[in-house]
Amino acid sequence: MKYAVIIGDGMTDRGLKELGGRTPLQAAFTPNMDKLAKEGTLGVVRTIPEGLHPGSDVANLSILGYDPKKFYTGRAPLEAASIGVKLGDKDVAFRCNLVTLRYDREKTKAYMEDYSAGHISTAEARVLIEDLNKEIGAEGVSFYPGVSYRHLMVWTDGEAGSECTPPHDIIGKEITDYLPLGSGSEFLRALMRDSVDILESHEINKQRISSGKKPANSIWLWGQGGKPQLPLFSEKYGIKGAMVSAVDLTKGLGIYIGMEILNVPGVTGYLDTNYVGKAEYSLEALERVDLVYIHVEAPDEASHAGNYKDKIKAIEDFDALVVGTVLRGIRAFEDYRVLVMPDHPTPIEVRTHTDEPVPFVIYDSREKKNNKGAVFSEEILNAEGVVKIQHGHELMDYFIRG
Repeated sequence: MKYAVIIGDGMTDRGLKELGGRTPLQAAFTPNMDKLAKEGTLGVVRTIPEGLHPGSDVANLSILGYDPKKFYTGRAPLEAASIGVKLGDKDVAFRCNLVTLRYDREKTKAYMEDYSAGHISTAEARVLIEDLNKEIGAEGVSFYPGVSYRHLMVWTDGEAGSECTPPHDIIGKEITDYLPLGSGSEFLRALMRDSVDILESHEINKQRISSGKKPANSIWLWGQGGKPQLPLFSEKYGIKGAMVSAVDLTKGLGIYIGMEILNVPGVTGYLDTNYVGKAEYSLEALERVDLVYIHVEAPDEASHAGNYKDKIKAIEDFDALVVGTVLRGIRAFEDYRVLVMPDHPTPIEVRTHTDEPVPFVIYDSREKKNNKGAVFSEEILNAEGVVKIQHGHELMDYFIRG
């Protein structure tokens, strides 16, 4: 038996007046997911346990079969694993976004204009992070470059108890009420404040401004935690897995649980990602492993940007180029199962993640269903007769063991 798990990050939504009350998923042309809905097992699952922040880290940990209430330590440690930073027992890792702050005329108030600094290129960002490390890095504090706007700060013997807010949750808001609070927060605020002086005068940002691009004029620290202790996926389920994702936190999860990480050229986590490459590399990997986990970030990014047209396109590309390619290629194996789902909703109207349940479909090549009129959309959430899984970490057991 071969298994494919295909995640459309943040794919589900709420009805929009611009779409006549439909969601982007309902408005999108998704023949491949709709075919699975007609012939597969439909279900509803809650991937975010009560009381936990609805992040992709928590949701994907849950989908992979690990109870976040037991195993989750923070987002940044996962990203550290992805970019090859090994954490010590006393290290606290922080996600370090390069962001764009907008100031009022008197420059007394700052607003979060863009959590991604205009999706700054990795090459530009690397220079900025390396220069920050030279200027404000110190004994016990190091900055590490990642991909695009997503980077890392590691604080040895640091404080993990600060209350930190994800920057994509405060787009357009004045930042004062969202700066770090609590244990260690003064140190974190000082780092963020010092970064502004360096970044605003940096040549790369001068060039970005002259080219009409948003400057990366500050860092934003959040998502902190120490290294997690996770059982290997192969020991937990008795099968080998591989993962492909453009997102460091997802890849970090894969590394911690012992999955093979597929390095696909051209994956960006955005609308221009190499959708087909993700699918093709995964199909090739199924020759040597039992399960592939394909994570696609683009619908989530479009949601954070508040752009429903981009989200529809991302969903349609996901369906045609990822789901469709996998469905055609996986037929080379006699027996297979395919699970398609979002990890969490990211509604356009709020431009951030929510903890509402999400729909899923499981297709088994040995047992085709006949769900007349079924489509893959939020309608599954209220449909009768679908499988309901309250604890997200139990879904992988259901998928693998049936």
